[in-house]
This record gives sequence, structure tokens and C-alpha cells, in this order.
Amino acid sequence: MSLISVEESPRAIVRRTRGQTRGPVTRLMSPSDLGEMLKPFVFLDLFEHEGAQVNGGLHPHSGIATLTYVAEGEINYIDPYNLKGVLPAGGVEWMRAGRGMWHGGGIGAGRTRGFQLWIALPPELELGPTVSIYQSPEEVQHDGPVRVLLGGYGSASSAIVSPSPINYLAVNLRKGERWRYEPPAGHAVLWTAIASGTLSVPDELQQGSLAVFEPSSKSVEFEALTDAEFVLGSAVPHKHDLVLGHYSVHTTPAALRDGEAHILAIQERLFQGGHL
Repeated sequence: MSLISVEESPRAIVRRTRGQTRGPVTRLMSPSDLGEMLKPFVFLDLFEHEGAQVNGGLHPHSGIATLTYVAEGEINYIDPYNLKGVLPAGGVEWMRAGRGMWHGGGIGAGRTRGFQLWIALPPELELGPTVSIYQSPEEVQHDGPVRVLLGGYGSASSAIVSPSPINYLAVNLRKGERWRYEPPAGHAVLWTAIASGTLSVPDELQQGSLAVFEPSSKSVEFEALTDAEFVLGSAVPHKHDLVLGHYSVHTTPAALRDGEAHILAIQERLFQGGHL
């Protein structure tokens, strides 16, 4: 009797979006839409700017972590301890808000591109301490075309301690190159967002789009139809509710109330210190 091998069907794309654009920012995912499907990933902005420097004020968060990746140009930041700095292309800003914090920043002059991602925290961390980490381009490990922003891939791993099992990768492919992503065990959540160029997965994805893959353990093969740059997130699903505030995401109403009360207490101290 002969054995016939059956080729695995491609991992299907179940949702795609080009988001909503306002000024230099395109919101590709928010907690009230795709974030519910993709949690712990709950929010993703693609920022693209060319021109004069744009400065942003302080704003609060609680219950989440934010990871900002600069693909081109530079951004400036103000951390919860009023430390100011500049993050160049290839750098990463990690902020775990925990019970609550305020931070800010802006986009540098010239051409700047990048992504800001929000990650929902598990109950044991959502009211915990604030953590701030800034990585220079040299500190972000890579394996071939992959820069590891969070988690691990191949021989590379991030020094940032992930709040749950998550991979977040930035990938650059030349026209005609192929790259296959094999998700770790349990990473049923998978999505990709295209910063530049056009990819085949085998559905065609163009710059500015986000694609959500079916929940499964299947791999995905990317082929660059042009030079292309994209980010990819995979994770074990977040099993908790998303209880939303204006700048906050928690797992229960009680945790949200605690986080928002802490944010207001910090705001009062910032006012008294002349920072707001």
C-alpha cells in the first residue's frame, strides 16, 4: 500500500483591516474591536510622519504594557520618573504600567515610522509596579531577518521579561525572499501588520494593512513580492475579560477602579510639581 502525503493547507486569514488614520497615526487595532480577538494584544498604532518635530504631552495608563518600536527616524520620550531621551531607529521602549503611571513623548523631525503596541496584563501584574526599559538598536537581538522585540526566535531573545507567553518580531525581507514562522506551542493567537512593501501569505498583504490568522498551531510562510518590512505577534490567548477605561485595560471592574484612582493620585502630584 502506498502512502500519499497531504500538504498542509495555508493558515487562513480571518480578518484584515487598514484601520483608521488621523494625522500621522493609523490605528490598526483597539481593545473594542480586534483586541478582543487578539488579546493579550489589544491595541496597535502605525505611526508615519515626515516634517517638523511633533511633541506629545504626558498621558496615563494602567493595567497594560506598551512596546514602541522605531523602524525609521527617531522618537523622543518622557518616562514616569521624568527621564527624557531619544530613541533612534531600531530601538525599543517598553513600559509596564501596572497599577498606573504617566508618560509622554513625540515624533522627531524628518521621516519617522514605527509601531506602538499595547499588551493586556494578567491579574498578578495589572496592579503591580511600573517598569521602564529602553533598548538601543544594538541591544535588540536578531536572527537572520528577524529582530526580536519581545519573546524569542531562533538563537535570539529579548531581555525584556514578557508578562505572558508572547512573541513580537520585526522582519525585513528582500524581494523574492521567503520566511516561515513556526509558532511556539500554545501560540494560537497570530497576526501581522505591514510597515512597507507587499507580501504573499499566500493572500496578498500591502503596506498599512493588518491581518488576523485563524486560531491554530499552523505555521505561516511569507514571501516578499517587493522589499518588505512587517511586525508579527503570536501568543497564548489571554483568558481574562477586557474591562476598559480611557487609557486603561484591566481584567475586572474593581481592578479598573483601583488603577484609575491611582492615576488620579499621580496626576495631583504632577500638578503640584508643575509637570502638567
